[in-house]
Amino acid sequence: MEGTKSESYFVFMNYDPQYQRLRADRTKRGANELDLFLSRKHDQLLARTLDPGSYKKTLSLVIVDGFSVEITEDQASVLRSAKEVRLVEKNQELA
Repeated sequence: MEGTKSESYFVFMNYDPQYQRLRADRTKRGANELDLFLSRKHDQLLARTLDPGSYKKTLSLVIVDGFSVEITEDQASVLRSAKEVRLVEKNQELA
């Protein structure tokens, strides 16, 4: 059945002034705060939109407000419809 196999996707978030403010803080404390903020924000989005245990977040990206997650095509469609999400794209493996 299509849409049931988990694959790696990148999820990029919409503009967030809090992210921009934290990213502008170049101190070590600022970097730690940014990491925590993004990880929590991404975890909350996933918890709110997908069933517990049905996905595996592999990485929060700090350089852009986004993350990598192992999900099905159906779950990718659900995430695409979340208002905070700008783009969901399958991670294309380079052969």
